[in-house]
Amino acid sequence: MQINTALILCAGFGKRLLPLTQSTPKPLLKIGQITLLERTIKLIEKLQIKKIKINTFYLSKEIKKFVDQLKTNLDIQLIEDGNEILDTGGGIFNMIKDSSEENFLVFNPDTLWNENYDKNITKMVDLYFRKQINNILLVVPKDLSFDKRLKGDFNLINEKLTKDNNKNFIYTGCQIINKNIFSKITKKKFSMNEIWNSQLKESRLFAYESNIEFLHVTDLEIYNKILKNQ
Repeated sequence: MQINTALILCAGFGKRLLPLTQSTPKPLLKIGQITLLERTIKLIEKLQIKKIKINTFYLSKEIKKFVDQLKTNLDIQLIEDGNEILDTGGGIFNMIKDSSEENFLVFNPDTLWNENYDKNITKMVDLYFRKQINNILLVVPKDLSFDKRLKGDFNLINEKLTKDNNKNFIYTGCQIINKNIFSKITKKKFSMNEIWNSQLKESRLFAYESNIEFLHVTDLEIYNKILKNQ
């Protein structure tokens, strides 16, 4: 693997899963006796990435307790957002701003990641380096989504994303970024959508299409449906 460090975004409040997330952060909810966070870590391990950075904010002590008890040889570092939650873009930048590395694999842990994703992600990594790009997203066709209510985020044409009327692809929650995409950012708190919109305008936002059923813990209703199906 040409990427040495993976990032996992674990700072969110998980409000759509209340009351479960009142005392348990969303990444620590279990499906099949395995937390969402551990599923993500197992996939990263399968990809042979040795270092993980996890950002925290809401119920950060619970995340720390879980990681401290985890039996793994991975180098896992927890990084607090600080006095306020920094949103997706700010959280990522806060984790990598002092790193000497340039390329990072990023995960949202509210997707049910499994080891079958390793081939999709490996091919996405190959495309990223072959095209010498600075941001690529793993997307999935809407018809492969377990949650049929989800609307599409993008359209995909010749490995590039657009936002026209035919939004037939959903962002899975996995992407590769180059640190330089944040070079023009001057604020601490911002969404990755700001970065993506800038990339879209320049026709520089790439994607790799996943062929795996997309199980995303959108809210309490979907969480319970997924539990019944496991």
